Amino acid sequence: MSKLRRQLSAGTTNVVETKALMDIKAKTGNLYESIAIIAKRANQINITLKEELHNKLEEFASHTDSLEEIHENKEQIEISKAYERMPNPALLATTEFMDDKVYYRKNEDNLFA
Repeated sequence: MSKLRRQLSAGTTNVVETKALMDIKAKTGNLYESIAIIAKRANQINITLKEELHNKLEEFASHTDSLEEIHENKEQIEISKAYERMPNPALLATTEFMDDKVYYRKNEDNLFA
């Protein structure tokens, strides 16, 4: 298991739990801003995991265009199943945000002032 996957899934369950909106809002003072931050982080996590998975599965890829029968590779199946069992990136991002592990900043430029 990669360092990233261990770090991301440590202590995070696969089960969706309800969150108090006031707790999410309290982090930034604006609920929609908090949700936007969580969404951006979830997108980052998703992209990283997708790249990692594709790199691992690339080792098993066949680059020939022959009509040979495709055989199942048990290692490839296990890698895919491990990624499927991981918590959803949105759950990971929400947990990181609530635990103050996400760095974010507001752009304070006043364009209309």
